[in-house]
Amino acid sequence: MQVIQTIRDKGAAVVIAVIALSLIGFLLMDAKSGSKGGGGFFNTLSSNVGKVNGEAIERSDFEEKFKQADAIATKQSAQYGRKPEASQIRQQVWDNLVTRMVFSDEAEKLGIDFSQSEVSSLFYSNDQDNPFFQASGSAFIDSATKKLDRDKVGQKIAEMKKAKGEEGENYTQITDQIKMQNKFAKYSALLNASAYYPSWMQEKDKTEAKSFASISYVAVPYGVIADSTIKVTDEEISDYVSKHKKQFKQEEGRMISYVAFSQLPNGDDSAKAKQLVANLKDGFAAESNPTSFLQRNTSAIPFDTSYQPKSKIRSSAIDTILKQPVGTVYGPYVDGGNYVLAKVLATKTFPDSVKARHILIPTTNPQTGEPIAIDSVAKKLADSIFTAIKGGADFGKLAAQFSSDGSKDKGGELPIFAYGTMVPEFNDFCFGKPVGSKDVVKTQFGYHIIEILSQKGSSPVYKMAFMAKEITASPETMNQANLNATKLSGEKGGKEFEAYVAKNGLQKITWPTIVKENDFTIGQLQDASTRTLVKWVFDANEGDVSEPFNIDNQFIVVTLDKIQKEGTQDAKTARPMVEGVIRNQKKAAIIAKNLLANPTLDGAAAFYKQQVLTAGADSSLTFSSQIIPGIGVEPKVIGAAFNKENQAKVSAPIEGANGVYLIKVNSIGEKAAETPEAAAQKKQQQEATLRTQVSSGWFEGLKNQASITDSRSKYY
Repeated sequence: MQVIQTIRDKGAAVVIAVIALSLIGFLLMDAKSGSKGGGGFFNTLSSNVGKVNGEAIERSDFEEKFKQADAIATKQSAQYGRKPEASQIRQQVWDNLVTRMVFSDEAEKLGIDFSQSEVSSLFYSNDQDNPFFQASGSAFIDSATKKLDRDKVGQKIAEMKKAKGEEGENYTQITDQIKMQNKFAKYSALLNASAYYPSWMQEKDKTEAKSFASISYVAVPYGVIADSTIKVTDEEISDYVSKHKKQFKQEEGRMISYVAFSQLPNGDDSAKAKQLVANLKDGFAAESNPTSFLQRNTSAIPFDTSYQPKSKIRSSAIDTILKQPVGTVYGPYVDGGNYVLAKVLATKTFPDSVKARHILIPTTNPQTGEPIAIDSVAKKLADSIFTAIKGGADFGKLAAQFSSDGSKDKGGELPIFAYGTMVPEFNDFCFGKPVGSKDVVKTQFGYHIIEILSQKGSSPVYKMAFMAKEITASPETMNQANLNATKLSGEKGGKEFEAYVAKNGLQKITWPTIVKENDFTIGQLQDASTRTLVKWVFDANEGDVSEPFNIDNQFIVVTLDKIQKEGTQDAKTARPMVEGVIRNQKKAAIIAKNLLANPTLDGAAAFYKQQVLTAGADSSLTFSSQIIPGIGVEPKVIGAAFNKENQAKVSAPIEGANGVYLIKVNSIGEKAAETPEAAAQKKQQQEATLRTQVSSGWFEGLKNQASITDSRSKYY
């Protein structure tokens, strides 16, 4: 029963996915953003939030799009009780605009278009992508043929073309959306068609997969040489980076460290909260009116007058509480951020599930919450229907005639439901009354004429009262945190900052990734004030120390460690990624020199106290193998296993990913020829792999080639 069922505990991922899809659809429907220059979304004004390939995104228009996207996000997320941050929505708007503009430029270069005649053809088709075919209800579908009624479509299009205002804009938005979607479909088709598996490659792959090698080898791991004995200089790292520049590109950003001073309650604050609750225990036990007592003493947990099964009672101590006699007060105990007293007021036995039927006379729209009928009129109708039912009228027929709920077509019958599934008033009636009970019940959706058809099972339920006080930080605690942060912020220099931290035993957090100019969060720092911190970072000089920022119940003092420019990483930045590689190269040279002095497998094994091992006897070592059993991913060893020179003698030392290897090829064999069916299947798999490779990552490639200027940090 969609109308009256309470939607509970929906995941944040669902909310975000729905909102993201809504924003993408919204942006694709922008009728004006496809044109360059002169008017519309991308006209040239005095200020902009960025440019894509020289085309400006004007701030005023970006703000308008943000407001509309924010409204969509609010509407979509209202039913889940959660709305994304403005910064998240703003980022979604930006990302989708950049995507649209970059792709539109590429489509124009390639001459990819979806003409107005193609749009018209789609409008009159029975294609599932046709918005008229997708329209809710059956306004454009012939009830007999289940096909599109072309006359109705033509009439509607003519009306929309002539219309002014919102409906006229809708036609332009729909056609623009269709054009963009189909341009993308054509582009995707071109990418898929470009995936080609030529016959020479097929033969090469077949040969490489057919031959297999059997080898003997000695593996000397790099760990035989201690890291501490190998030094890697900045010059060596810079030389390595200069030879692999593409791997060490960096964005502009800032590297920071910070110290956090908590404003959360300390032990003294917790003790005060506990004593405050303990002082209420006797009064709570003696009180006969729990509602009055909890209101008078401002409990942090509101009083729920309904009965709940154990599984629905949210308390960390529920097992212990329910062992107490009715009327006994248990506590104080800590639950979440509160000190709590718990009291079992009463207990009953309720069924586990109920089957019922109902007729809903609505007073509010279940989606928007807006009134749709006068309450007194709805109640009068509900009472009249109930009187008729008591007089012997057919419940099912009246449901079909009057109910607004989806169950009307089933005579008002609902699927079997468990306790707590329905809204409170509906739930309490169905589980608190015996089978056969009928009555009019008012809920947030309107008036229900309910009849209980059956009940199954039985379990105890409890009416509980909780007297709770939040454990809060005292003014003294917060003032001390502020004072400590202020003292650190007075150290106006990076070296002074480090010295103060060390002297006072503070915990410094060095953030491992760059902070970007448009960031709104830094790890767990997600308070709105984090944006102010980021702006300070980009106005500061290296070594500067900030004033305290009040973020997420903490005072944060930041020091700017490094200003990172766009380009190639320097030695300090690249060291964590490069140092190990260069160290292993140096170790490999030492190991190789010793192996050359012991050129046999037995001599090498004895020198480094390793074993002579074998691989490939099971025909698993082919040229196309990804992994060597017992060795792992070592492509250089695989290549050497098929070098004819290594069949007659031991190989030269091979510098691998995990160590240095000596190998000797014992034999080269061939597997039986593949069946035609297996060869055809492998060809299909390879073509599918090629198509996946072609179709993935193409947009990042276009984006990397595009000229994108992001100026949002000036305004947000």
